[in-house]
Amino acid sequence: MGFPMKNFVLGIALSVMLIGCTDKGTSTAKSAAGDVGAGKVIAERDCKACHGLDGRGVAPGIPHLAAQRVRFLLASLYEYKDGRRTHAALKGMAENMSDADLRNVAAYYASQLPVAIASSDVKQSSPYEQGKALAAECAKCHGADGNSKIPGTPSLAGQQPHYLVAAIREYHSGERKVAVMKSMLQSSDVIAIENLALYFSAQIPAQRIAPARGDPAAGEPATAMCGGCHGPRGVSNDASTPSLAGQDPVYLINAAKAYRTTRQNWAMQRYVAALSDKDLENIAAFYAVQKSSPASQMPGTNQDLAEKCNRCHDAEDNPAIVMPKLRGQDKDYLIMALRAYRDGKRESSMMHNMSYPYNNAIIESLASWYASQPAK
Repeated sequence: MGFPMKNFVLGIALSVMLIGCTDKGTSTAKSAAGDVGAGKVIAERDCKACHGLDGRGVAPGIPHLAAQRVRFLLASLYEYKDGRRTHAALKGMAENMSDADLRNVAAYYASQLPVAIASSDVKQSSPYEQGKALAAECAKCHGADGNSKIPGTPSLAGQQPHYLVAAIREYHSGERKVAVMKSMLQSSDVIAIENLALYFSAQIPAQRIAPARGDPAAGEPATAMCGGCHGPRGVSNDASTPSLAGQDPVYLINAAKAYRTTRQNWAMQRYVAALSDKDLENIAAFYAVQKSSPASQMPGTNQDLAEKCNRCHDAEDNPAIVMPKLRGQDKDYLIMALRAYRDGKRESSMMHNMSYPYNNAIIESLASWYASQPAK
């Protein structure tokens, strides 16, 4: 995503249902109380095929409307009526409803009992917890916390998460030619690999002593070009670009030399071609002794991950803010809605800015947690 991940868990107002969180409020006239009985007639005629007469979505990916805040439901309908949302069926229905109709159907669904969910005592693992479990496969070479002690083996602690995902895929595709790495995690899906990357990105990189090969002082001037991508003193601020600070120097030398032969990156190939082996040793020595830090700060549980969201979405209904309830909502719909905000396909500058740093692993974990919680 090309976005700094360091503070990507500082907050997200996960907004869903028909349109999600809106940046615009509703007028007093539009928020007037509706007639529940009249709203039931409209729901029977127009809405139950998808949302059920009781407000339960009839299939995965369709949001539950039951017991939702009436102000939010009404704002959602006006978004479709005014053309700010582009769902063809909902737009057509809303355009054919009067203001009274909209108030009535919103009041009806808001009056329904919350959708009951199956009770479960199973503890849901967060991306961090799932990544930690998967990291056991990597510990022999990279260390349990991602700090490698084997010369030539890279440390993963504190590394940028998107870069780690991309690197693993390059081993699987054969672009990086290391046989043992090609076979590792072959059976893991993308979400599992993202979880692993998030775990390592949150670990604290160990401080290294100066290596036997290379001169850190001589290497510093030669890193001027590197800093444009890899960050000041090798600490990257880009989730897709690796940090070099605190990295194993032998690995850095070998990786740089690989751009002369097998690794494909036009900028790196061009830069490395102008450097001698001694230059590479000095650069690697400089970066090896630089202090690094975790690229992300992942909460240990899904409940911790959702805590920032709850400040808005669990709060009492506020006339100044249009916020949906999230607990007990359909998981597939939550995933679809948050991805749409992240990718700029839903109109809400606030939600886009908050969700932009989130990868699919975080989105799925948040959605799973909220879907499993009883609605209030």
